[in-house]
Amino acid sequence: MIAFWVLAVVLLGSAVWTVSAQKPVYSVVALLLNFATLAVFYLTLSAEFLAVIQIIVYSGAILILFVFVIALLSSGVGPFSIGPDRMPKIGVPAAIVVLAALGALVYAVSSVPHAVAPATPPAGTADAFGSVADFGKALFTVQLLPFEVTALILMVAVIGVITLGGEQMQRVTPPRLQARTDRAMREAIVRAGDD
Repeated sequence: MIAFWVLAVVLLGSAVWTVSAQKPVYSVVALLLNFATLAVFYLTLSAEFLAVIQIIVYSGAILILFVFVIALLSSGVGPFSIGPDRMPKIGVPAAIVVLAALGALVYAVSSVPHAVAPATPPAGTADAFGSVADFGKALFTVQLLPFEVTALILMVAVIGVITLGGEQMQRVTPPRLQARTDRAMREAIVRAGDD
């Protein structure tokens, strides 16, 4: 029960941080923390498949999409100013976070009873909570509309990024075509000067 409340506080805190961060990159970092915490929630529910998919799809693919959106939207801005070197100051907080996570992991593993109830089938088998078969059945029957709406929203986001980035991109002319165009322009100028 303690693990649930700790994870709930981290999940809500990272969600608030995602929305209230001043810089978009900080929002992406907070969203990564939110996704990782949600994956741990799935692990506590014995839904290993959902936890792995949460990490691979959301923490991997979706966050990379967000990072590309941020990179494309800020590409037309002037050069970034170089700030102070904060790397030496990150060692102690990083060590504290790693040790706290390790302590929470040790506590969670040691507090879980080692005997599995015979009524609960092992995760991954059919008709077990979090199994691949039950997940697929629910995704393509009961949850089909939210799944399709999510796909539509992601497609609209990708089209928006291409549209916004396309205005700032210049078309690159192949070197041979550019040389041919330059030669034709020089000849036209010479002919115009002779007349």
